[in-house]
Amino acid sequence: MLLRLVRQNLAPYKGAVAVVVLLQLLQTVATLYLPTLNADIIDRGVVTGNTAVILDVGGWMLAVTAGQVVCAVAATYLASRVAMSAGRDIRDRLFTSVESFSSREVGTFGAPSLITRTTNDVQQVQMTLLMTFTVMVSAPIMGLGGVLLALNQDVALSGILLLILPALFIVIGLVLRRLIPLFRRVQQQIDRVNGVLREQIMGLAVIRAFVRERTEQERFDGANRTLTETQLRTAQYMALLFPAAMLVANLASVAVVWFGAYRIDAGQMQIGALTAFIAYIMQILMAVMMSMFMIMMLPRAAVCAERIYEVLDTESTVRDAADAVPLVYDGGTLVFDNVGYTYPGAEAPVLHNVSFTAASGQTTAIIGSTGAGKSTLVNLVPRLLDATDGRILVDGQDIRAVTLQSLRSGIGLVPQRAYLFSGTVASNLRFGRPEATDTELWEALEIAQAADFVRASPEGLEQRVEQGGGNFSGGQRQRLAIARALVVRPAVYLFDDSFSALDFATDARLRTALKQRTADATVLIVAQRVNTISDAARIVVLEEGRVAAQGTHAELLETSPTYREIVESQLTAEEVP
Repeated sequence: MLLRLVRQNLAPYKGAVAVVVLLQLLQTVATLYLPTLNADIIDRGVVTGNTAVILDVGGWMLAVTAGQVVCAVAATYLASRVAMSAGRDIRDRLFTSVESFSSREVGTFGAPSLITRTTNDVQQVQMTLLMTFTVMVSAPIMGLGGVLLALNQDVALSGILLLILPALFIVIGLVLRRLIPLFRRVQQQIDRVNGVLREQIMGLAVIRAFVRERTEQERFDGANRTLTETQLRTAQYMALLFPAAMLVANLASVAVVWFGAYRIDAGQMQIGALTAFIAYIMQILMAVMMSMFMIMMLPRAAVCAERIYEVLDTESTVRDAADAVPLVYDGGTLVFDNVGYTYPGAEAPVLHNVSFTAASGQTTAIIGSTGAGKSTLVNLVPRLLDATDGRILVDGQDIRAVTLQSLRSGIGLVPQRAYLFSGTVASNLRFGRPEATDTELWEALEIAQAADFVRASPEGLEQRVEQGGGNFSGGQRQRLAIARALVVRPAVYLFDDSFSALDFATDARLRTALKQRTADATVLIVAQRVNTISDAARIVVLEEGRVAAQGTHAELLETSPTYREIVESQLTAEEVP
């Protein structure tokens, strides 16, 4: 998975990668050449007292060192740009993939996991790419070159390598067997910490209201402690590698000096050659240690790549059909034909054989007890979810046979939870129609009964909106969300319990103002209040996911016990007809 991810995302940067490899090759060759020059200075200059040789070869060493530094700096700079660009591209692909998900896929992965995969997982892959370009490219060249040049200095003494290298590889193999599963657990536990933290931030008011701070603190501490313990175990195994490698390196140096001294005494080796041999042994061990560092990163990066591809390879269950055509709205009449929906893993459907028509130019209301499937039904219209049974028609066309863009462009949705984006009031209102004028924005605000509090701010339409609309009350957020839908001027309006935070007077004024704007549109309202929907042309009563009754307010009072029970629970005996 990691190789596949790297190959795909480095394809646009092949030229830059080739330059990085070339620069790393040049700087590694320079590094390998320096001990040979140093040996030459010792044998031909220091031992013989030839100052000219020392100056001449020393000058070459300075030139080679300067070239090495230039190549190393340039390679690191270019490698950083390539790695960061590849990381940016992966994040962009992940974001695009998540944006295409339906509520079903988002629920399957969970928001905390998707955030971790887009941030932490991509960062791990990004850092691995950077270390590959700066370390892994030069390590094999340095290791192989060091072996060849060590053999060139003294073949007999090079036999020490036959003992050093296998010992290092055995240590690496034993540690890696423990590290790979630990890295996978670390990423999963980061998901868990993010999930708990996200829940606690979103539910902070509830936690405080029920005095559950201590319990939630303990829950977070539990998740945090588990992650810490796993990371400590990972760090303990990683900490074994470098001391073991240094132990082998120091033993190798002692062995080289010990046996090299005998060979010098026997006249089989020169002092400069021994010095160069020690330098090459250290370079070989350094290459192995750099490789070990990379090998420690690779398992975690591989796990992250798997998690990234789990998202990238997941196709949304809601997507355009191969033969999808653009939808041309002609009034926006909605027809629900035996519609059913079952959530993944659920034992029973949440909707069963729902059939009714929401005609253009009329208001159709949906009412029912909590859990009756009202919001699920509304989410099926813009295909935030796809019906598992039956079909939904818009102006006679099956919504699964038309393109998502054309379908959603004619729908104004006001969700149950009014969400505003960070920015300004104007940017939020223009969310679905960027070209809308200020006059159109104020008109929508007037209808939504939001103009007064927006006008009261010195900034007006440029008033700042915090993430989620946290600087507005619940009722203000609902009215701004309604205004946002009105700005689009859609053919179909979907109000999912969008008036619940409004007082009765504001609710009445808003619905009166809405009638003129939506006179030619299809309006589908989900509501809990009977007063909100009593004047609807058609009211659909849902009970346990089924249509229990439908008709006008007066008709349902006479024919539907369920509806009458809802009415009696909200109105006084004098108010019930």
